[in-house]
Amino acid sequence: MLRAAGVGVGDEVVVPAFGNVEVAEAVTLAGALPVFADIDPVTYCLDASAVEAAVTSRTAAVVVVHRFGRRADLGQLHGTGRRHGLLVLERIESEVPYDEIAQRRQRAAYLDARLRGVRTPDGGDGHTFQQYVVRVPGNGRPDRDAFARAVRARGVECRVPVKTPVHRMPEFRRCVSLPETERAADETLALPVDASLTKRDMQRIASACNALGGLLQPAF
Repeated sequence: MLRAAGVGVGDEVVVPAFGNVEVAEAVTLAGALPVFADIDPVTYCLDASAVEAAVTSRTAAVVVVHRFGRRADLGQLHGTGRRHGLLVLERIESEVPYDEIAQRRQRAAYLDARLRGVRTPDGGDGHTFQQYVVRVPGNGRPDRDAFARAVRARGVECRVPVKTPVHRMPEFRRCVSLPETERAADETLALPVDASLTKRDMQRIASACNALGGLLQPAF
């Protein structure tokens, strides 16, 4: 899409650093330079004000990645694109089958009501919960990685959605301030909300997490 739009050598393309290294790789393959902008801490998608700040005279496009089943604020991002004459491209990580969305939302609501000591996701704007991503605050107490190990030891599968932001990777290393991206990479953990999970499975997930909740700072 970038090549078809004429993006190439000498151009810059604003992209997120929170996951999706293939987006930055695609920009490089087109001959352009990926420029990283920070994310919104609620949606985990590009923040429009951060994109605005990253725009230069060489910026040709913005690649927006919809994250975890939550959509970016396209109204603001397209507004930025119009103001600066930029191409705004969209990418979705993956789609949840339509017949599973209601079940995933039901399981997410169950966890929302029962989890303690972690910050649950904001389910607004049609969230389909492709991933149910919580925040595990550290503040000198057990961190996300320790929490994940303990939850797995209790038989609950969980995963770190973004282990290394793209701007920390050797081939794309940048001296750029992305505080929300850094914080999200350090704190986020995806818990299962698959449609196949039973009520007992959901109870086990909540119990495993809450068994550790007293060791953590209260969610905020």
